[in-house]
Amino acid sequence: MSDVVSEFNAYRSKMNDAILADNNKIIKRIFNLDTNAFAEGALDKKTKELLGLVASTVLRCDDCIKYHLESTHKEGLKKEEVVEALSIATLVGGTIIIPHLRRAYEYWDALEDQTTSES
Repeated sequence: MSDVVSEFNAYRSKMNDAILADNNKIIKRIFNLDTNAFAEGALDKKTKELLGLVASTVLRCDDCIKYHLESTHKEGLKKEEVVEALSIATLVGGTIIIPHLRRAYEYWDALEDQTTSES
């Protein structure tokens, strides 16, 4: 597994466990709401993940961008589909998005490298 991908996932998992261990009802409900919002519904999971990616990019949340890139990758989206969504995010968010766009491309490449090395 690519170092950048495995490091992100390990850190995210460790810290989510720490956060949820505090047993705060509000935080647990927010985590649950987030999980359920991206479940299959009137919109398919791929569409919801692309919406999440666009929103995360416009809001400039690198952790969220990585999460949604990984989810779109697992859902089988092609790079062209993801790049088209990122282009909408850049249009909406403006040039301040470009550093996040660079990191998104880098992370997508790491996901692709991971897939290639697992084959």
